[in-house]
Amino acid sequence: MTRDAPAIDDAGTAAPPPPGKIRCDACPVLCYIADGRSGACDRYANVDGVLTRVDPLVMLERAVEHGDAVTPFLGEGAEWDGALAPSPSRFVTAIGAGTTYPDYKPAPFIVSSQVEGVDMVTVVTEGIFSYCGVKAKIDTDRHLGPERALVRYGGEPIGHVTTGEYGSQMLSLGGVHHLTGGSKKEGRMTCEALLALCNKQAVELAVDDGVSIVVQAGAAPIIDGVVEHRMRVGCGSAAIGMFAKQWFEHVDEVVVVDDHITGVLSEHQAGKLLDVPPTGIKLRGRRSTPGRYFRVAEPGSGWGGTDIEDPLTILEPFDPKVARPGTTLLMVSTTGDHAAYFVLDEALRPVETPMPDAVRASVARVQENCEPALCSVLFIGGAGGSLRAGVTENPVRLTRSVKDALTRVTSGGAEVYVWPGGGITYMVDVTRLPDNAFGYVPTPALVAPIEFTMTLEDYRALGGYMEAVRPLSSLGAVERQVSLPAADGEAWPFDARHFPKALAGERGTR
Repeated sequence: MTRDAPAIDDAGTAAPPPPGKIRCDACPVLCYIADGRSGACDRYANVDGVLTRVDPLVMLERAVEHGDAVTPFLGEGAEWDGALAPSPSRFVTAIGAGTTYPDYKPAPFIVSSQVEGVDMVTVVTEGIFSYCGVKAKIDTDRHLGPERALVRYGGEPIGHVTTGEYGSQMLSLGGVHHLTGGSKKEGRMTCEALLALCNKQAVELAVDDGVSIVVQAGAAPIIDGVVEHRMRVGCGSAAIGMFAKQWFEHVDEVVVVDDHITGVLSEHQAGKLLDVPPTGIKLRGRRSTPGRYFRVAEPGSGWGGTDIEDPLTILEPFDPKVARPGTTLLMVSTTGDHAAYFVLDEALRPVETPMPDAVRASVARVQENCEPALCSVLFIGGAGGSLRAGVTENPVRLTRSVKDALTRVTSGGAEVYVWPGGGITYMVDVTRLPDNAFGYVPTPALVAPIEFTMTLEDYRALGGYMEAVRPLSSLGAVERQVSLPAADGEAWPFDARHFPKALAGERGTR
């Protein structure tokens, strides 16, 4: 299906309706669409003169509570007058539902169902988010770029590097300033990158004064063409604490090289408790507490996230009053990807020597304890403003209901985290949503599914559109729909634990 152009010209005014076309009012672009063609977003089309949502409405099904394999008792649609084998639980998501724009009207689907004898309502809509972005967690020790460095896609700035966390680097991408506050190209590139990331596609990004990186939710990062395999076991100090007992019987000294906190076995408290004698070792950098050193080198892609290729460059000459020839030294990175074994010669200089099997096994243990390096992508959106008007004529009541835990928010059926404070700002792991759950409109903005579930009584109390409530069974008449199994381990939206007052009652949480 081909697409038609938007109905808004460069001056921001609506073009007159051409003959034989219909106007789409699902977003502010207001496309005029000819029969058999789709709008600029590829989400709505003219089907025989009727504005039609192109993608199917997605229903989630939970076959059995714990995901165990079962043999169906009845086929789909078969009748049964007993209650021994109830049909699988179903939850209508907002994927494919459509939007509320302009937001004076009720959400596309306000669906009632009965859960454990309690009448429930789920309000679903695809929100148009100009205020949105993603937070990307990149598991790596490599230096991606300076904090606050711009992250670019297609040459345009779409975000920045934020903090370095425990074995990961964080990126903040998108947001209203990049979507609408820059040039038209910056907005388009930001929207394109966010859409691909949220739909679990690979996106190549460039960091100013840093690396080129391919980010894909649930996949290993590719940094400057190299696939990352492991995230660090911990900082250098933590590694000393974890493996000191395995090391001190086989080697005299261990240095775990780390860009943040480099650890030294003989000085570390773990070494002291194991009676590891001093070795006379001296490190460059800033000494913190015993056995812990900061800034032994600059950040980079070498040993332990530093810029060094030769680990001996972080060592000062050994103290001749303490050191002795024959002292053995293991230097290892926080992932175990780099390791070398040295023996002090008569001049107290470390000489690289073949690694004994027992020491090699300890390095393998470090590698074994490293988790796989992955990219995690969290969509974050502000579900405030007029989106709430599709739920109730008094939008602030929805916000209060969410804060009071009377209304549960999900995205494509996936559990979300709702930030404290004002508004309804939520985050969701995009890998928990079905494929292609996100869309866009060329304003530019992302389109994301959002569902609000509550009891029918609470929905009435917050001033909901009671006349628009329809039973879940009525969705069988919706031609374009598809049912998908709920994601493994995903919290079921109707679980009694989410509605303890309404569903658990005196029975308690089940």
